[in-house]
Amino acid sequence: MSLNRSEQVVCDYVETNPEERGFWFDKVRAVAKEEGDDHAAAARLTEDLWSYYEERAAVVEPFKSMASREGLGRTSMRNLAEYWLRLWVAPRPKKKRKPIDGLLG
Repeated sequence: MSLNRSEQVVCDYVETNPEERGFWFDKVRAVAKEEGDDHAAAARLTEDLWSYYEERAAVVEPFKSMASREGLGRTSMRNLAEYWLRLWVAPRPKKKRKPIDGLLG
């Protein structure tokens, strides 16, 4: 999976700060459980991750320097949201399809 620069900064920061990692681990799992659908969970996490990036950019390196160089123009956090969902949430069971008379089985 390829992350953009903003996603990579968030990912690296979270991985090197145990409190932040714990927060995001719990958040990703909670959102996945609440949403019940990976696409909806990723969309919600994308918004939360961008808000987190903006908040961190005001107070913490390396976010501050990146924001001063590149500004705070919105970038996608979808790949990071999907990556963490795959990494931290157990796969959902596949829905069984009902056979159509005469076509399956």
